[in-house]
Amino acid sequence: MKNLDSLWMAHEQLLVTKLSGDVTIPDIEKWETSLYKALDAIGDGGQFKILVDLFGFSAINVDAHKRYREIIPRTLADYGWRVGYLDMFQEANGLLLTSKRGIRCVAAAHVHQDATKIEKYQSLYGTEWEQFFTDPLQAREWIAQLAV
Repeated sequence: MKNLDSLWMAHEQLLVTKLSGDVTIPDIEKWETSLYKALDAIGDGGQFKILVDLFGFSAINVDAHKRYREIIPRTLADYGWRVGYLDMFQEANGLLLTSKRGIRCVAAAHVHQDATKIEKYQSLYGTEWEQFFTDPLQAREWIAQLAV
């Protein structure tokens, strides 16, 4: 079953975005649109936390994988956030962080089912404000308790 949705929860200052199932490039584009709509709902000068839930995500081919993999890092850079795992990629060294409409991302939780990858990311890039999970509920609990 596919999930291609994003939701802004103003009362928690939390944006939850989910991409799961066997997805195509049109699916990824639909998900990306939902992410931008949710970000548009955040008031100018605001702050937000994000839960990026990719549990159950599988790109149907290499092109779909390439299309999705830049969306979160590039989008969060527009809100002053550098995703920790970008340190693995030399080409990401020049990524410019900005503050679109004065909005800033202040924390991120990432979820994926690949335990080997997530354990590596957590050990290398996990911080007080960014964590990596294989369990969506644990990720939700962690990010919810962070004060913005």
